[in-house]
Amino acid sequence: MIKISHFKDNTVYTTRDGSQIRELMHPQQHGNVAQSLAEAVVEPGMETLLHMHTQSEELYHITQGEGLMTLASDRFSVRLGDTICIPPGTAHKIKNTGTVTLKILCCCSPPYSHEDTFLI
Repeated sequence: MIKISHFKDNTVYTTRDGSQIRELMHPQQHGNVAQSLAEAVVEPGMETLLHMHTQSEELYHITQGEGLMTLASDRFSVRLGDTICIPPGTAHKIKNTGTVTLKILCCCSPPYSHEDTFLI
C-alpha cells in the first residue's frame, strides 16, 4: 500500500525536549511501521533540552542553518548537509548558533514516542 504524507497536512507540536516538530511520516498518523521521520526547527539562540531515548536510534540531518551538537560528552559544530547518528541511550541536545532557523530532519527507529524520551 502506498503511503504519502503532505507537509501542509502535518501539525506542528512541541516535544519533551522543547523542539518544534512536524511528523512527516509516523505510524500513529500515516500507517507505516518501523520508523518515523520528522522536521524539527530550533530558532536562533535557542536549544533543545538534554534528553535521551532508550529504544530509538535517531538520525539528525541538517537541512538549514548551523548549530552546536552535544552527544554524550562530545560537543561539535554541525551545519547544512551534516548527518549525525544518535545511538539509543545517548544524551543529546542541539543549539542553534546561527542567524537563521535551524532545520533538522529526524529519523527514529523504532518510531519516536514521548514515552521513550527522557529529560536529563
